[in-house]
Amino acid sequence: MKGPDFLAGQVGVLRTRMGAAFVGSKAVFRGHDLHADLRGMDWVELYVFGITGRRYTPEQVRMLHALWTHTSYPDARIWNNRVAGLAGTARSTGSLGLAAALAVSEASIYGRGIDIRAIDFLIRAKQHVDGGGSLAEKVEQELKARRSLAGYGRPIAAGDERIEPTLALARSLGLADGPYVRLAFAIEETLLAGRWRQRLNYGGLAAALAADLGLSPREYYLFMFPAFLAGMAPCYLEAEQRPEGGLFPLDCSHVRYDGVGKRPWQTKD
Repeated sequence: MKGPDFLAGQVGVLRTRMGAAFVGSKAVFRGHDLHADLRGMDWVELYVFGITGRRYTPEQVRMLHALWTHTSYPDARIWNNRVAGLAGTARSTGSLGLAAALAVSEASIYGRGIDIRAIDFLIRAKQHVDGGGSLAEKVEQELKARRSLAGYGRPIAAGDERIEPTLALARSLGLADGPYVRLAFAIEETLLAGRWRQRLNYGGLAAALAADLGLSPREYYLFMFPAFLAGMAPCYLEAEQRPEGGLFPLDCSHVRYDGVGKRPWQTKD
């Protein structure tokens, strides 16, 4: 129901299935007492429980941890970390700097946008194959429609250093042989056998592991939101501890200018 009647029924009241704070008494988190029922929960476990409403095994939670830690790079040259570093060099607050850095992590090529595309394609490809379709046909169809395959290839390097440690951990936890992980590598074989020559990258493997844990594209997107955060704070701190304006300064020779040429200052008498 929409319109004035719906809005009138929402005035002054919060109707929620997610939870509420009863200040001075308790806090309810998805129907559970946060400080009693959930007090032993790991933070990542609580975070993914808030997103999905589902509980995960210790092995699965450890895998979810790794999806964050294996891509937390404290390198201020990386596009979103650069925002955190520039906030530090400009003497902005840490909260503003990190929040801005996370906001630009929504990037469609490297960030959260590619996460959604990667897991969405894996789900659609599995449905196609389970229905008797050809994987090679699906891959070619996707490439024709989008000109790229989310989760495959890497613009800046031929390999991906995150694949092996992530896969090794998944093997040790018994999580490396799920249907989506197998499908992800089958897609890689299809690409390598054809003219595309693209390998699975971290985004594709992480999406496959998440899909095997039952995360939907929307749930996966929300789960991966803080994935770069651990690498951002060091970039902010280092820039903030150095002289102001000292991170990535540009001299005038690096600025392309096509406007009016040099001209003398004019002073008023």
